[in-house]
Amino acid sequence: MTKPIILTGDRPTGKLHLGHYVGSLKNRVLLQNEDKYQMFVFLADQQALTDHAKESEMIRDSIGNVALDYLSVGLDPSKSTIFIQSQIPELAELTMYYMNLVSLARLERNPTVKTEIAQKGFGESIPSGFLVYPISQAADITAFKANLVPVGNDQKPMIEQTREIVRSFNNTYKTDCLIEPEGLYPANEGAGRLPGLDGNAKMSKSLGNGIYLSDDADTVRKKVMSMYTDPNHIKVEDPGKIEGNMVFHYLDIFGRQEDQAEIQAMKEHYQKGGLGDVKTKRYLLEILDRELAPIRERRLEFAKDMGEVFNMLEKGSQSAQAVAAQTLSEVKSAMGINYF
Repeated sequence: MTKPIILTGDRPTGKLHLGHYVGSLKNRVLLQNEDKYQMFVFLADQQALTDHAKESEMIRDSIGNVALDYLSVGLDPSKSTIFIQSQIPELAELTMYYMNLVSLARLERNPTVKTEIAQKGFGESIPSGFLVYPISQAADITAFKANLVPVGNDQKPMIEQTREIVRSFNNTYKTDCLIEPEGLYPANEGAGRLPGLDGNAKMSKSLGNGIYLSDDADTVRKKVMSMYTDPNHIKVEDPGKIEGNMVFHYLDIFGRQEDQAEIQAMKEHYQKGGLGDVKTKRYLLEILDRELAPIRERRLEFAKDMGEVFNMLEKGSQSAQAVAAQTLSEVKSAMGINYF
């Protein structure tokens, strides 16, 4: 029986933070280790270039950092195919064919694209590559005939656009060579999202409100001690709020089953008064260090031989290209343009 195929990845525009870890990385490792899926994980450097075209050096540096993050959390190149998008030329060719099946108006209506264009403040100077990146995503997904794509709920329009492209292609060329993917979405709207240290709804590099998987223990300590809590909890004896308090939010996310009684007791104590923010933050540091120390150690070990890391990426890219080339051959055959 053929295993379901999963495609997932990240834009390499810096190191990955705890938001990425909670939102996708942990789940990828779990899916990989179930051994019932075939998983492709890619570094979407071409997509990153759509709004960082003049920062290619930064993206190249990020390739190595993101690869280290992948390996440090437990993604295993013997179980998952880890590759670099730009090293698979078949993806660009598929994108070109799909572009002829999608109107400009349809791209402009894509809610995810509209939101991201507004966030990036392009105005009238939208890079054409950015506008059409949903088509590139469709090429990424269909090249590997992915059945399942783990994404956040905000990415539903992107998955639907891919499904539309698949239907359009298959109907136009009377074929079934492309597979309509299904999105794997979080059960709850807020699931898989980690707010920033400052209480902002999103942890991000641009806001400087994140803890990175590569941060050393001292950096993590400084960041945790600066976390947003309850601004009205001025004195230790003052009653405090746990709603919107990032320390307790993070404890809920990173605390394990054996920690729940202690966390609940701290919540009740904090709400009554008599528990200071410093003590709650120190407890959170213990919880985070338990989670991050092994990741940090593995990352340092892998970083000792970056040549081997890039060798892993090269091998993964070669394997991925073989799969994409087969799909491209089927696509060209269906279109009738395999002339030789």
